[in-house]
Amino acid sequence: MAFIMAMLGLGTSACSQSFQNADVKEFAEYINKEGVQLVDVRTAEEYAEGHIEGACNIDVNGEDFVSIAKKTLNTDKPVAVYCKSGRRSSKAAELLATEGYQVTNLTGGIMAWKLKNMPVTKDTAEVDVFKTPNGKTVRFHALMHASIRIQYDDMEIEIDPVRKLGNRTIDYSKIPQPDFIFVTHEHGDHFDQEAIKQLTRTGTRFITNRRCADMMGYGLVMANGGKEDLDSGIGVEAVPAYNITEGHTQFHPKGRDNGYLLNLDGLRIYIAGDTEDIPEMADIKDIDIAFLPCNQPYTMTPDQLIRAARIIKPKVLFPYHYGQTDVSAIPNQLKADGIDVRIRHYE
Repeated sequence: MAFIMAMLGLGTSACSQSFQNADVKEFAEYINKEGVQLVDVRTAEEYAEGHIEGACNIDVNGEDFVSIAKKTLNTDKPVAVYCKSGRRSSKAAELLATEGYQVTNLTGGIMAWKLKNMPVTKDTAEVDVFKTPNGKTVRFHALMHASIRIQYDDMEIEIDPVRKLGNRTIDYSKIPQPDFIFVTHEHGDHFDQEAIKQLTRTGTRFITNRRCADMMGYGLVMANGGKEDLDSGIGVEAVPAYNITEGHTQFHPKGRDNGYLLNLDGLRIYIAGDTEDIPEMADIKDIDIAFLPCNQPYTMTPDQLIRAARIIKPKVLFPYHYGQTDVSAIPNQLKADGIDVRIRHYE
Protein backbone atom coordinates (compact mmCIF):
# COMPACT_ATOMS: atom_id res chain seq x y z
CA MET A 1 0.00 0.00 0.00
CA ALA A 2 2.87 2.40 0.86
CA PHE A 3 4.32 1.83 -2.59
CA ILE A 4 0.99 2.46 -4.32
CA MET A 5 0.43 5.61 -2.28
CA ALA A 6 3.91 6.83 -3.12
CA MET A 7 3.36 6.23 -6.84
CA LEU A 8 0.16 8.25 -6.59
CA GLY A 9 1.99 11.02 -4.78
CA LEU A 10 0.15 10.34 -1.52
CA GLY A 11 3.02 8.95 0.55
CA THR A 12 5.08 11.23 2.76
CA SER A 13 8.30 10.11 1.07
CA ALA A 14 7.15 11.76 -2.17
CA CYS A 15 7.50 15.11 -0.42
CA SER A 16 11.11 14.59 0.61
CA GLN A 17 12.71 12.76 -2.31
CA SER A 18 12.50 12.61 -6.08
CA PHE A 19 12.19 8.83 -6.39
CA GLN A 20 10.07 6.03 -4.95
CA ASN A 21 11.00 3.11 -2.71
CA ALA A 22 9.51 -0.37 -2.95
CA ASP A 23 9.84 -3.49 -0.84
CA VAL A 24 10.71 -6.85 -2.42
CA LYS A 25 7.15 -7.85 -3.31
CA GLU A 26 6.33 -4.45 -4.79
CA PHE A 27 9.64 -4.29 -6.63
CA ALA A 28 9.17 -7.76 -8.16
CA GLU A 29 5.74 -6.78 -9.45
CA TYR A 30 7.03 -3.45 -10.74
CA ILE A 31 9.97 -4.79 -12.76
CA ASN A 32 7.67 -7.24 -14.53
CA LYS A 33 5.71 -4.37 -16.04
CA GLU A 34 6.35 -3.69 -19.71
CA GLY A 35 9.02 -1.09 -20.41
CA VAL A 36 10.64 -0.97 -16.96
CA GLN A 37 14.43 -0.68 -17.22
CA LEU A 38 16.18 -2.63 -14.44
CA VAL A 39 19.63 -1.47 -13.30
CA ASP A 40 22.08 -3.08 -10.87
CA VAL A 41 24.24 -0.20 -9.62
CA ARG A 42 26.89 -2.31 -7.85
CA THR A 43 30.37 -3.03 -9.17
CA ALA A 44 30.87 -5.30 -12.17
CA GLU A 45 32.42 -7.89 -9.85
CA GLU A 46 29.37 -7.91 -7.55
CA TYR A 47 27.03 -8.07 -10.54
CA ALA A 48 28.89 -11.09 -11.94
CA GLU A 49 28.48 -12.95 -8.64
CA GLY A 50 24.68 -12.81 -8.93
CA HIS A 51 22.04 -10.33 -10.05
CA ILE A 52 18.33 -10.05 -10.78
CA GLU A 53 17.43 -11.48 -14.17
CA GLY A 54 17.24 -8.81 -16.86
CA ALA A 55 19.32 -6.17 -15.05
CA CYS A 56 22.01 -4.21 -16.80
CA ASN A 57 24.99 -3.08 -14.74
CA ILE A 58 26.08 0.53 -14.25
CA ASP A 59 28.33 1.17 -11.23
CA VAL A 60 26.99 4.20 -9.37
CA ASN A 61 30.38 4.85 -7.79
CA GLY A 62 32.09 5.10 -11.15
CA GLU A 63 32.87 8.65 -12.21
CA ASP A 64 31.03 7.95 -15.45
CA PHE A 65 27.73 6.73 -13.94
CA VAL A 66 25.48 9.48 -15.27
CA SER A 67 27.00 9.57 -18.75
CA ILE A 68 26.75 5.77 -19.16
CA ALA A 69 23.20 5.81 -17.81
CA LYS A 70 22.19 8.45 -20.34
CA LYS A 71 23.66 6.36 -23.15
CA THR A 72 21.95 3.19 -21.91
CA LEU A 73 18.55 4.19 -20.51
CA ASN A 74 15.55 5.70 -22.24
CA THR A 75 14.23 8.73 -20.36
CA ASP A 76 10.72 7.95 -21.61
CA LYS A 77 10.63 4.63 -19.74
CA PRO A 78 10.66 4.03 -15.96
CA VAL A 79 13.81 2.79 -14.22
CA ALA A 80 14.14 0.37 -11.29
CA VAL A 81 17.44 0.31 -9.37
CA TYR A 82 18.99 -1.84 -6.68
CA CYS A 83 22.33 -2.45 -4.98
CA LYS A 84 23.46 -4.64 -2.08
CA SER A 85 21.55 -2.99 0.75
CA GLY A 86 19.75 0.02 -0.75
CA ARG A 87 22.25 2.72 0.14
CA ARG A 88 24.06 2.99 -3.21
CA SER A 89 20.84 2.55 -5.18
CA SER A 90 19.27 5.46 -3.29
CA LYS A 91 22.19 7.58 -4.46
CA ALA A 92 21.72 6.28 -8.00
CA ALA A 93 17.99 6.93 -7.89
CA GLU A 94 18.58 10.53 -6.85
CA LEU A 95 21.11 11.07 -9.64
CA LEU A 96 18.83 9.55 -12.25
CA ALA A 97 15.79 11.46 -11.03
CA THR A 98 17.79 14.67 -11.42
CA GLU A 99 18.31 13.70 -15.07
CA GLY A 100 14.56 13.35 -15.58
CA TYR A 101 14.07 9.62 -15.05
CA GLN A 102 11.12 8.13 -13.16
CA VAL A 103 12.95 5.90 -10.66
CA THR A 104 11.99 3.20 -8.17
CA ASN A 105 14.51 1.90 -5.63
CA LEU A 106 14.54 -1.55 -3.99
CA THR A 107 14.51 -1.09 -0.22
CA GLY A 108 17.08 -3.39 1.39
CA GLY A 109 18.72 -4.17 -1.93
CA ILE A 110 19.56 -7.60 -3.25
CA MET A 111 20.15 -8.81 0.33
CA ALA A 112 16.46 -8.31 1.07
CA TRP A 113 15.62 -9.88 -2.30
CA LYS A 114 17.58 -13.03 -1.44
CA LEU A 115 16.10 -13.22 2.07
CA LYS A 116 12.69 -13.54 0.41
CA ASN A 117 14.09 -16.42 -1.69
CA MET A 118 13.71 -14.44 -4.89
CA PRO A 119 15.74 -15.69 -7.88
CA VAL A 120 19.12 -14.36 -8.97
CA THR A 121 21.22 -15.27 -11.97
CA LYS A 122 24.97 -15.23 -12.57
CA ASP A 123 26.71 -13.36 -15.31
CA THR A 124 28.50 -15.65 -17.74
CA ALA A 125 31.07 -12.94 -18.45
CA GLU A 126 34.12 -12.73 -16.20
CA VAL A 127 35.52 -9.28 -15.48
CA ASP A 128 39.17 -8.27 -15.09
CA VAL A 129 39.99 -4.79 -13.81
CA PHE A 130 43.13 -2.77 -14.54
CA LYS A 131 44.34 0.79 -14.00
CA THR A 132 45.97 3.02 -16.58
CA PRO A 133 49.20 4.85 -15.64
CA ASN A 134 47.07 7.90 -14.79
CA GLY A 135 44.70 5.91 -12.59
CA LYS A 136 41.74 5.46 -14.93
CA THR A 137 39.85 2.16 -14.67
CA VAL A 138 39.70 -0.32 -17.54
CA ARG A 139 37.44 -3.38 -17.31
CA PHE A 140 37.56 -6.36 -19.63
CA HIS A 141 34.42 -8.48 -19.87
CA ALA A 142 35.04 -11.96 -21.29
CA LEU A 143 31.91 -12.48 -23.37
CA MET A 144 32.85 -15.47 -25.54
CA HIS A 145 35.39 -16.72 -28.08
CA ALA A 146 36.70 -13.49 -29.68
CA SER A 147 34.02 -11.13 -28.33
CA ILE A 148 35.36 -8.73 -25.70
CA ARG A 149 33.66 -5.81 -23.99
CA ILE A 150 35.98 -3.08 -22.69
CA GLN A 151 34.92 -0.28 -20.37
CA TYR A 152 37.40 2.59 -20.20
CA ASP A 153 36.64 5.79 -18.29
CA ASP A 154 33.19 6.70 -19.68
CA MET A 155 33.85 4.89 -22.97
CA GLU A 156 32.39 1.57 -24.13
CA ILE A 157 34.37 -0.53 -26.62
CA GLU A 158 33.27 -3.76 -28.30
CA ILE A 159 35.72 -6.13 -29.99
CA ASP A 160 34.33 -8.56 -32.62
CA PRO A 161 30.76 -8.56 -31.25
CA VAL A 162 28.85 -11.73 -32.16
CA ARG A 163 25.39 -12.64 -30.84
CA LYS A 164 25.48 -16.43 -31.15
CA LEU A 165 28.15 -19.09 -31.44
CA GLY A 166 27.12 -22.73 -31.07
CA ASN A 167 24.89 -22.90 -27.99
CA ARG A 168 26.26 -19.69 -26.50
CA THR A 169 24.53 -16.34 -26.94
CA ILE A 170 25.14 -12.72 -25.95
CA ASP A 171 22.21 -10.38 -25.36
CA TYR A 172 23.65 -7.06 -26.49
CA SER A 173 20.44 -5.26 -25.50
CA LYS A 174 21.69 -5.56 -21.89
CA ILE A 175 25.00 -3.86 -22.76
CA PRO A 176 25.42 -0.10 -23.28
CA GLN A 177 25.75 0.86 -26.93
CA PRO A 178 29.46 1.46 -27.49
CA ASP A 179 31.49 4.43 -28.57
CA PHE A 180 33.75 2.16 -30.65
CA ILE A 181 33.30 -1.19 -32.38
CA PHE A 182 36.44 -2.95 -33.65
CA VAL A 183 36.19 -5.92 -36.01
CA THR A 184 39.27 -7.86 -37.08
CA HIS A 185 37.94 -9.69 -40.16
CA GLU A 186 34.90 -11.10 -41.91
CA HIS A 187 34.56 -14.63 -40.50
CA GLY A 188 31.22 -15.26 -38.78
CA ASP A 189 32.74 -15.81 -35.33
CA HIS A 190 34.13 -12.25 -35.50
CA PHE A 191 31.83 -10.31 -37.80
CA ASP A 192 28.08 -10.21 -37.09
CA GLN A 193 26.37 -7.48 -39.07
CA GLU A 194 23.15 -7.62 -37.03
CA ALA A 195 25.07 -7.29 -33.76
CA ILE A 196 26.86 -4.24 -35.14
CA LYS A 197 23.55 -2.68 -36.22
CA GLN A 198 22.02 -3.39 -32.79
CA LEU A 199 24.97 -1.85 -30.97
CA THR A 200 25.33 1.22 -33.16
CA ARG A 201 23.95 4.53 -31.95
CA THR A 202 24.53 8.07 -33.10
CA GLY A 203 28.23 8.69 -32.60
CA THR A 204 29.36 5.04 -32.56
CA ARG A 205 32.51 4.57 -34.65
CA PHE A 206 33.05 1.30 -36.51
CA ILE A 207 36.72 0.45 -37.14
CA THR A 208 37.63 -2.51 -39.31
CA ASN A 209 39.47 -3.80 -42.39
CA ARG A 210 38.48 -3.10 -45.98
CA ARG A 211 36.49 -6.32 -46.48
CA CYS A 212 34.17 -5.76 -43.50
CA ALA A 213 33.71 -2.07 -44.26
CA ASP A 214 32.66 -2.96 -47.81
CA MET A 215 30.21 -5.57 -46.50
CA MET A 216 28.67 -3.13 -43.99
CA GLY A 217 28.74 -0.22 -46.42
CA TYR A 218 30.54 2.05 -43.97
CA GLY A 219 33.32 2.17 -41.38
CA LEU A 220 36.75 3.59 -40.69
CA VAL A 221 39.06 1.38 -42.76
CA MET A 222 42.42 0.50 -41.27
CA ALA A 223 45.04 -1.49 -43.14
CA ASN A 224 48.01 -3.21 -41.51
CA GLY A 225 50.32 -0.51 -40.17
CA GLY A 226 47.62 2.17 -40.03
CA LYS A 227 47.37 4.36 -36.93
CA GLU A 228 44.54 6.52 -35.57
CA ASP A 229 44.13 8.80 -32.56
CA LEU A 230 40.56 8.49 -31.33
CA ASP A 231 38.64 10.24 -28.53
CA SER A 232 39.55 10.45 -24.84
CA GLY A 233 43.14 9.28 -25.00
CA ILE A 234 42.44 6.22 -27.18
CA GLY A 235 44.99 5.34 -29.82
CA VAL A 236 44.87 2.35 -32.18
CA GLU A 237 47.25 0.70 -34.61
CA ALA A 238 46.19 -2.07 -37.01
CA VAL A 239 48.77 -4.86 -37.09
CA PRO A 240 49.09 -7.96 -39.30
CA ALA A 241 47.15 -11.14 -38.53
CA TYR A 242 47.59 -14.13 -40.83
CA ASN A 243 48.43 -17.82 -41.20
CA ILE A 244 51.91 -19.12 -42.00
CA THR A 245 51.48 -22.91 -41.69
CA GLU A 246 51.49 -24.66 -45.05
CA GLY A 247 47.97 -25.69 -46.01
CA HIS A 248 46.39 -23.11 -43.66
CA THR A 249 47.22 -19.83 -45.36
CA GLN A 250 43.86 -19.71 -47.15
CA PHE A 251 42.08 -19.15 -43.84
CA HIS A 252 43.72 -15.81 -43.09
CA PRO A 253 45.88 -14.58 -45.98
CA LYS A 254 48.60 -12.04 -45.29
CA GLY A 255 47.54 -8.41 -45.60
CA ARG A 256 43.77 -8.90 -45.38
CA ASP A 257 42.91 -9.08 -41.66
CA ASN A 258 43.76 -6.94 -38.65
CA GLY A 259 44.97 -7.34 -35.14
CA TYR A 260 44.82 -4.18 -33.02
CA LEU A 261 47.14 -2.41 -30.62
CA LEU A 262 45.01 -0.23 -28.34
CA ASN A 263 46.50 2.49 -26.17
CA LEU A 264 44.09 3.50 -23.41
CA ASP A 265 45.65 6.37 -21.49
CA GLY A 266 49.03 4.60 -21.60
CA LEU A 267 47.72 1.06 -21.02
CA ARG A 268 48.86 -0.93 -24.05
CA ILE A 269 46.62 -3.79 -25.21
CA TYR A 270 47.32 -6.24 -28.03
CA ILE A 271 44.28 -7.97 -29.53
CA ALA A 272 45.85 -10.37 -32.00
CA GLY A 273 42.84 -11.44 -34.06
CA ASP A 274 43.17 -14.68 -36.03
CA THR A 275 46.89 -15.18 -36.50
CA GLU A 276 49.82 -17.51 -35.96
CA ASP A 277 53.17 -16.58 -34.42
CA ILE A 278 54.14 -14.35 -37.32
CA PRO A 279 57.51 -12.53 -37.66
CA GLU A 280 55.87 -9.11 -37.17
CA MET A 281 55.25 -9.97 -33.52
CA ALA A 282 58.89 -9.08 -32.86
CA ASP A 283 57.89 -5.44 -33.41
CA ILE A 284 55.09 -5.55 -30.83
CA LYS A 285 56.62 -4.24 -27.61
CA ASP A 286 55.74 -2.85 -24.17
CA ILE A 287 52.43 -4.69 -23.98
CA ASP A 288 50.50 -4.66 -20.73
CA ILE A 289 47.68 -7.00 -21.79
CA ALA A 290 47.60 -9.43 -24.72
CA PHE A 291 44.83 -11.55 -26.21
CA LEU A 292 46.33 -14.42 -28.24
CA PRO A 293 44.24 -16.99 -30.18
CA CYS A 294 44.75 -20.73 -29.84
CA ASN A 295 42.99 -23.19 -32.16
CA GLN A 296 44.57 -24.83 -35.16
CA PRO A 297 44.10 -25.04 -38.08
CA TYR A 298 42.81 -21.45 -37.94
CA THR A 299 45.18 -19.78 -35.46
CA MET A 300 47.92 -21.05 -33.11
CA THR A 301 48.69 -24.28 -31.34
CA PRO A 302 49.48 -24.01 -27.62
CA ASP A 303 53.18 -24.28 -28.45
CA GLN A 304 52.88 -21.44 -30.98
CA LEU A 305 51.01 -19.32 -28.44
CA ILE A 306 53.76 -19.88 -25.89
CA ARG A 307 56.41 -18.86 -28.43
CA ALA A 308 54.39 -15.76 -29.31
CA ALA A 309 54.01 -14.82 -25.63
CA ARG A 310 57.76 -15.09 -25.10
CA ILE A 311 58.33 -12.79 -28.06
CA ILE A 312 55.76 -10.18 -27.03
CA LYS A 313 56.32 -10.48 -23.26
CA PRO A 314 52.97 -9.08 -22.07
CA LYS A 315 52.46 -8.52 -18.38
CA VAL A 316 49.04 -10.25 -18.56
CA LEU A 317 48.00 -12.79 -21.18
CA PHE A 318 44.49 -13.97 -22.03
CA PRO A 319 44.40 -16.99 -24.35
CA TYR A 320 41.24 -16.53 -26.41
CA HIS A 321 39.44 -17.95 -29.44
CA TYR A 322 40.46 -21.38 -28.19
CA GLY A 323 37.36 -23.44 -29.03
CA GLN A 324 37.97 -27.01 -27.88
CA THR A 325 41.74 -26.55 -27.53
CA ASP A 326 43.12 -27.38 -24.08
CA VAL A 327 44.88 -24.25 -22.83
CA SER A 328 45.03 -25.30 -19.15
CA ALA A 329 48.79 -26.02 -19.20
CA ILE A 330 49.77 -22.59 -20.58
CA PRO A 331 49.86 -20.71 -17.23
CA ASN A 332 52.45 -23.06 -15.73
CA GLN A 333 54.50 -23.11 -18.92
CA LEU A 334 54.83 -19.32 -18.86
CA LYS A 335 55.16 -18.91 -15.10
CA ALA A 336 58.95 -18.71 -15.22
CA ASP A 337 58.65 -15.98 -17.85
CA GLY A 338 56.82 -13.76 -15.38
CA ILE A 339 53.67 -13.62 -17.52
CA ASP A 340 50.36 -13.60 -15.66
CA VAL A 341 48.20 -15.99 -17.74
CA ARG A 342 44.47 -15.79 -17.08
CA ILE A 343 42.13 -18.43 -18.47
CA ARG A 344 38.63 -17.07 -19.06
CA HIS A 345 35.65 -18.44 -20.97
CA TYR A 346 36.90 -17.50 -24.43
CA GLU A 347 36.00 -20.87 -25.93
